[in-house]
Amino acid sequence: MPDRYPRDMIGYGPTPPDAKWPGEAKIAVQFVVNYEEGGENNTLHGDPASEAFLSEITGAAPWTDQRHWNMESIYEYGSRAGFWRLHRLFTEMEITPTVYGVATALARSPEQVRAMQGAGWEIASHGLKWVEHKNMPEEEERAQVAEAIRLHTEVTGIRPRGWYTGRCSMNTVRLATEAGMDYVSDTYDDDLPYWARIGDKDQLIIPYTLDCNDMRFAIAAGYSAGDQFETYLKDTFDALYAEGQAGAAKMMNVGLHCRLVGRPGRVMALRRFMEYVRGHEGVWFPRRIDIAEHWAATHPPLPLDRPSQMSRAEFVAAFGGIFEHSAWIAERAFDLELGRAHDRAGGLHNALTRMFRSATQMERLGVLNAHPDLAGKLAAAKRLTAESTAEQASAGLDALTDAERTKFTEMNTAYVEKHGFPFIIAVRDFDKAGILAAFERRIGHDTETEFAEACRQVERIAELRLQEILP
Repeated sequence: MPDRYPRDMIGYGPTPPDAKWPGEAKIAVQFVVNYEEGGENNTLHGDPASEAFLSEITGAAPWTDQRHWNMESIYEYGSRAGFWRLHRLFTEMEITPTVYGVATALARSPEQVRAMQGAGWEIASHGLKWVEHKNMPEEEERAQVAEAIRLHTEVTGIRPRGWYTGRCSMNTVRLATEAGMDYVSDTYDDDLPYWARIGDKDQLIIPYTLDCNDMRFAIAAGYSAGDQFETYLKDTFDALYAEGQAGAAKMMNVGLHCRLVGRPGRVMALRRFMEYVRGHEGVWFPRRIDIAEHWAATHPPLPLDRPSQMSRAEFVAAFGGIFEHSAWIAERAFDLELGRAHDRAGGLHNALTRMFRSATQMERLGVLNAHPDLAGKLAAAKRLTAESTAEQASAGLDALTDAERTKFTEMNTAYVEKHGFPFIIAVRDFDKAGILAAFERRIGHDTETEFAEACRQVERIAELRLQEILP
């Protein structure tokens, strides 16, 4: 198998699906409360150093082999005061968020867990500890995923159905999939949920956000005042709401932390944003598990033979006829660095046409000569390929009058005698009159010009054929 590019650079492409949110909502606005306090790096927790991430301390660095009193107290503010302030706000607004709960943090905060559950909040897993996983051996991370699920279930009484590590590794999404999550959120790559093929499973991915996230109060490229956060959230909502009004409903994530937006000087910005979105019609405020259940029921994964994952024999059998009687184009395209973008008609068309364009003049001439005459002898003898038969029929070339057939025969003969290859046109783009008009116009071209035009038409025919069999 040649190299295959593992990243998905196309997603839904130019035509994302209609989300069909409940109640015909134009947008789903989903709030996440990250509960990490008590699960962060700390020598008390067996970690080699103190925490240094997402706090009020500018330029914080980990303290090796010792506790960091100020850092600990900042995190404690989140559990002692910030959480309850957010709990009151969400309760007042009658919005139920999803909690990304670090299992060890939840275990150290039983009253907060009870308050979350009492208010109907979903508690998804945020891993065992709020630590970096990028250099963690795979087996160690797998063990931590299992222990996070065990402890989460023990503390909350319910196995988590969603997963978000945050400080993840290249293995995290796969490991969470193997653990049987209904959804995984360790991506930031779309405005809608989507299905990803992870191993032998179709895994639902509900992307998260780092831009509509109060973490920007604690990083250099962020907010210094609440109104900046509020403005950014409103602008994001307005853009996505407008897309929903136009028939392309989207999802908006808002990421929150008890120790950050839970501060008095910031929470009012969150309140004003909530009031703003509640003033619009057609807004759905789901938990992430509600989105997962809706997407699984409304947009289940569809079986698809992915070109980028086919064997050479399968690939050539499926696409060797896209360029008429020229399987060598598919054979060469198979050896390119194909990826998820090439599992769609536009992407695979690009790969095939690259091989056609880079071929020699004689090879391309061979492709042109592989095409049949329009309404010619092969058509009369029913010896066209299935693709050509359907294409010529679409323009009515299978039902010509005697006069029309004579006209096509005369023009085919004159064209080939002048240029040395058949007249080629993407007949699905024209009706019978348009084809005849193009025939009469192009026959007068010089051969170099007409060769280039014939090649463009061959590429267009290939594109139309691919659109019939791929997304």
